[in-house]
Amino acid sequence: MAVVVDAPLQRRVLIVAILASFVSFLDGTVVNVALPAIADELGGPGEAGLTLQQWVVDGYLVTLGSFILLAGSLSDVHGRRRVLVVGLAGFAATSVLCALAPTGPVLVVARLLQGVAGALLVPSSLALIISTFDGPAQGRAIGRWTAWTGTAMIVGPFVGGGLVDLISWRWVFWINVPVVAVTLLLLRRVPEAEATVQRRIDVPGALLAAVGLAAAVLGLIEQWWPVVVVGAGLLVAFVVVERRAPDPMLPLRLFGARTFAWGNVATFAVYGALAFGGFVLTLFLQQVAGYSATAAGVAQLPTTLAMLALSTRFGTLAGRYGARWFMTVGPIVAGCGFLLMLTMDEQATYLTQVLPGILVFGLGLAITVAPLTAAILGAVPATDAGIASAVNNAISRVAGLVVIAFAGVILGGALDVESFHRSLVVTAALLVAGGLVSMVGIGDTRVRTAP
Repeated sequence: MAVVVDAPLQRRVLIVAILASFVSFLDGTVVNVALPAIADELGGPGEAGLTLQQWVVDGYLVTLGSFILLAGSLSDVHGRRRVLVVGLAGFAATSVLCALAPTGPVLVVARLLQGVAGALLVPSSLALIISTFDGPAQGRAIGRWTAWTGTAMIVGPFVGGGLVDLISWRWVFWINVPVVAVTLLLLRRVPEAEATVQRRIDVPGALLAAVGLAAAVLGLIEQWWPVVVVGAGLLVAFVVVERRAPDPMLPLRLFGARTFAWGNVATFAVYGALAFGGFVLTLFLQQVAGYSATAAGVAQLPTTLAMLALSTRFGTLAGRYGARWFMTVGPIVAGCGFLLMLTMDEQATYLTQVLPGILVFGLGLAITVAPLTAAILGAVPATDAGIASAVNNAISRVAGLVVIAFAGVILGGALDVESFHRSLVVTAALLVAGGLVSMVGIGDTRVRTAP
């Protein structure tokens, strides 16, 4: 049974969930357009600058991906509202640390801490929606949440570009503080849901996941392959521990649901492509084509508009007709958008070389994201909503950090037209793979009509 049935409170819960998740997703991408400015001030030339840029992105993603599963358990044990308050306060504090960072290493450490706070936001937000809405309203709410939080991943370059050009790259972090303040104010009137007191915190699992991911990403970015092997070994140990833990933070039983299991495989492919594609496109437009930070952000704005206009509609349609074909067609269309960008050269003429691919990509993304989220959360019982959303979001963040960690290998240490085109093909291949996985693995079922 839904916890909150009062319509004004439902609207407030949806707004809080959107704002809390929005700021977390936004910070994962808003820095992309600021990376050249950060490297100029705090980094160094050539590969040293690229390494700092990778770590500024992956430092956030590695702790976000590592602790988001633990955050799902914390949400169930201590209450979603309480965990949201702690996460929002921590996110504001670490954003200030990022904005004041005097050196590259200090910024990376601040980003690592910011990822920990960000991990507390998304599972609790989605769990609030699942416990507040049911039936068709739940599908619409998830669609709206997806539309706004999904656009945060795309609007980031636009917002960041304006801040970098008009003020300073440091304001891509300062901007988080007022958003957090508004969210905390709205959250005061949201009642706390009943905590699941019988759950316990999986400390060994959390440590193995965090250290394993950190080691793997460090090895990939620095191309220290023995460290990669150590990280992979720790992640294998993590799976073994989770199989035996009495209350694991990654309940492997969830993957017994076919749609949940295959949906998360598709999530890995699709979100790995989104993170890497956005990272490389934003850098290419600035460092090779000579776009300003603002122009690079505006160039990607049509994707945001497509998400805002269409995501709720596709989320509703998926609830009515099933998510399978939306999740199949959407990623393939998005992949075609990246292939259209293969016409791009050093000039990156916007109307003929950039815009067509951006529009097709935006359409494909709008078709994909809401049905993907709704199908995965609809495949598990409502009592597992918090941990299920945590698992799905952890997989999406881990996908991004792993593929971006491979950036040095894919780009060959330098970003030019040839390496950019190679990156576009890799991105398109990941998206098409996500669509094909969905076609094979997703059951053509409707979104759950009642928890």
